[in-house]
Amino acid sequence: MLEATLAYLHFIAILSMTVFLGSEAALCRTEWMNGAMLRRLVRVDAIYLTFAALVLVTGTARMVWGAKGLDWYLAQPLLHLKITIFLVMLWLSVKPALRFRQWVRAHEADGSLPAEPEVRSLRRRLMLSSHLMLVIPLPAVLVARGFSF
Repeated sequence: MLEATLAYLHFIAILSMTVFLGSEAALCRTEWMNGAMLRRLVRVDAIYLTFAALVLVTGTARMVWGAKGLDWYLAQPLLHLKITIFLVMLWLSVKPALRFRQWVRAHEADGSLPAEPEVRSLRRRLMLSSHLMLVIPLPAVLVARGFSF
């Protein structure tokens, strides 16, 4: 039952993270920018990052307390690839997270909105991150089925 519960929690965290990353990318458009949208982006980003942290926590829990055990997982090169892709996704999310908060502060200070080129640049980063997510299931299913080099 523990293995099933850990897998369920991990999948829920992954799916939730996906929803909020997609929402962030969809909302980050110059034609929709106003004060309310800037604040919404900050909230959606915080929820996304919370679920990303939960993905790491539940994934680690599966490795430590799951049926296969930590040693088995650490010996899997594809798991390291999967984690690396995930960390690249998170790295791509750092700049948007910081900029969203700066945009809100600037808007509250002087009513300014972000410039179109910057919004497009951050949206590209978010889209790249969301597309990288599509690659992660491949090494995941291969690891789950015992594929190894």
